[in-house]
Amino acid sequence: MAKGIVAIVGRPNVGKSALFNRIAGRRLAIVEGEPGVTRDRIYAECQWQGRRFILVDTGGIDFGAREGFAALARRQAELAVEEADVILFVVDARDGLVAPDQEVAGALRRSQKPVLVVANKVDHRRLVPQAAEFYALGLGDPLPVSAEHGLGIADLLDRMIQLLPAGGEEDEAEDEVRVAVIGRPNVGKSSLVNRMLGEERSIVTEIPGTTRDALDSHVTRDGIRYTLIDTAGIRRRSRIEEPVERYSVIRALRAVDRADVCVLLLDATELVTEQDKRIAGYAHEAGKGMIIGVNKWDLVEKDDKTADRFEEQIREQLGFLQYAPILFLSAKTGQRVHRVFELAHYVANQHALRISTGRLNEVLHQATMRLEPPTDKGERLRIYYGTQSGVKPPTFVLFVNEPKLMHYSYLRYLENQLRENFGFVGTPIRFRLRKRE
Repeated sequence: MAKGIVAIVGRPNVGKSALFNRIAGRRLAIVEGEPGVTRDRIYAECQWQGRRFILVDTGGIDFGAREGFAALARRQAELAVEEADVILFVVDARDGLVAPDQEVAGALRRSQKPVLVVANKVDHRRLVPQAAEFYALGLGDPLPVSAEHGLGIADLLDRMIQLLPAGGEEDEAEDEVRVAVIGRPNVGKSSLVNRMLGEERSIVTEIPGTTRDALDSHVTRDGIRYTLIDTAGIRRRSRIEEPVERYSVIRALRAVDRADVCVLLLDATELVTEQDKRIAGYAHEAGKGMIIGVNKWDLVEKDDKTADRFEEQIREQLGFLQYAPILFLSAKTGQRVHRVFELAHYVANQHALRISTGRLNEVLHQATMRLEPPTDKGERLRIYYGTQSGVKPPTFVLFVNEPKLMHYSYLRYLENQLRENFGFVGTPIRFRLRKRE
């Protein structure tokens, strides 16, 4: 199911960031583990009652501001509203209804987006009646909450997920391979998409951040249908100065979410940066099929060992993507661009690969015979049997005597055994451990 986008907006100092932190906080157990991925305070991937969504924080909206940070914050909030599926309009119940709230409410009504009025700072029951004042905004029932103390948050989230759109983008054709081209600004993503399409579908300039939206293009190659998703370049938050680009990141993340395969595009003249690792980490954690494309290969002086040296550096820097094939290409000259289609189709099939329970357990048995499972304090891990519970990515449930005995290194060993026997090229593999009673 596609993730919806929920934007938190309101005038300054009403507790928007406190609400953001409360919803995204681990104490509510609604944030997924995030290893390998930077989570800026501007957004967080969350889930509630099985529904996943991206939560967006914004600066305070001040309609009187014409320049400076306040004006930028207002513009950021406006862009967040444009991108959002649901809006949480935060007001201060202790201050009561003030003119700036009316101004924000007017803008939200014009957006025609679903809005929930969140009356914050209701820290005591005696303050609940004050929330009723916000009925005058004409945006429905105000929801009294205390972001600081967590009061009313569950009721708010229950209402919110009712307004999120259903699967939507996930309903695309099953036989179509959705490929998202992701990466830092100016690595050649739009140039690659244009070359693959054979036309100028995306604007290409030397200015980083030109592409603002995630653009879909459809193409058929060798009888196989592809949707190519060109995304805005993702850069570190500290480098994002234009508000519009900050929200391009959100669009790019949503593009990753609905892709089958992601092509992480690197610049051969710079190789792997910290931001490349963060982008790759997001797609990996999302369980997407992965291809590493090294663009601008035509600019590199080469000998017969150059590709090997580059691959070794990439594997060292992106250790968690050992399974991803590496393709050296040039969007400018067209060198090996045709291979992107071939690899994307192959990886998509590997991403959806399902193997029989009998064959799986045969391989698991051979693996445990070759290398015994770990022990702890005299107790040895026993793997009774396994079964594949899902695809995209391939997911396996292992029934064991005690999950705590499983060591990370042994799980990696089992993963390598599955790859050696079945391939799973370009796709992460997930394991779930269950104790057999």
